[in-house]
Amino acid sequence: MVPIYKPYMPKFIDSEINEILYSGQLSYGKYGRKFEEQLKVFIGCEYLLSISSYNVAMLIVLSTFGLQFGDEVIASPVSCLASNQPFAVKGLKVVWVDVDPKTGSMCPDDLKSKITKNTKAIFHNHFCGYLGDIDAINSIGKEFGIPVVDDGIEAFASQYKGNKLGNVGTDVTVFSFQTVRLPNTIDGGAIVFKDKELYEKALLIRDYGIDRKNFRTINGEINPVCDIKLEGYAGLMSELNSFIGAKQMDEIEKLLTLQKNNAETWNKKIAECDTIYSLKLTANTIPNYWVYGTLCKNKPEAIQNFKKNGFYATGVHINNNLYSIFQDKNSLRGVNQFMDQFVAIPSGWWLNITDI
Repeated sequence: MVPIYKPYMPKFIDSEINEILYSGQLSYGKYGRKFEEQLKVFIGCEYLLSISSYNVAMLIVLSTFGLQFGDEVIASPVSCLASNQPFAVKGLKVVWVDVDPKTGSMCPDDLKSKITKNTKAIFHNHFCGYLGDIDAINSIGKEFGIPVVDDGIEAFASQYKGNKLGNVGTDVTVFSFQTVRLPNTIDGGAIVFKDKELYEKALLIRDYGIDRKNFRTINGEINPVCDIKLEGYAGLMSELNSFIGAKQMDEIEKLLTLQKNNAETWNKKIAECDTIYSLKLTANTIPNYWVYGTLCKNKPEAIQNFKKNGFYATGVHINNNLYSIFQDKNSLRGVNQFMDQFVAIPSGWWLNITDI
């Protein structure tokens, strides 16, 4: 059966791995800087940090915003659990926003109705790599003076108005480089900031709040006058993970082209069906086609039939407002309709067009 996800791993020369393993520099170093530069060039952004995991990246964002226990954030329940668990870890109150049942993307009108004086941030998830209405959501954030975060956990390289996510005007963007993403660093992530001041604050938070320029004295001892003023994390990506990411970035365009070609073939095949429809794209967007999204009149039957024909099919996630950890189980009409119909099928680089 053709899998829905598959980790990509480029070929390595053993000597390259050994050079890192026995270099004495296993933490963030030259490959970490190289990987970050590759990401900046690819995305078209200036202020980017590679992070040891997506989870830590999200926690760094929350700390950079200065969010505290009990603060209120807005998010979509149509997202990966990993996107929302950091809110629970920090003790934040999550207010769920409904989605457009044809796209699975955050509904601007419902978002606007959910904003209160207590709202501290908006997290705009781009479900399975399919981007939402970025301008509309960002305009609402700007109108109310609330920062917006593009949650690109599954949306690296997806495009909006000709620009890649991370370069579309949003305050902050978060990416995952976990095993089944492109690129994958086995585990990892990245944060992109529009604002230099927030970037510089996050730079410290990524490394336990330490300013490495002043942390040690000239003789190598910890400097007692170097104060730690911010909470922080072990957020630096290792050299080995960064090396893997850098190698993958060398091949990213080829892999994304394969995924796009697969999606175009699916478009033609799905158009022949009368019970299955291609997921509607938000205007001016191009997904990365991490998966190919469909809406099915009979979801269980569609999943069974895809599997019968050799393609693993799945709903990918369940709506997170079902989980009691978030303490908001309100039923949302658009969410229910979308989740009752959404089925993802393989579109990744490993899929052969002739199989479709």
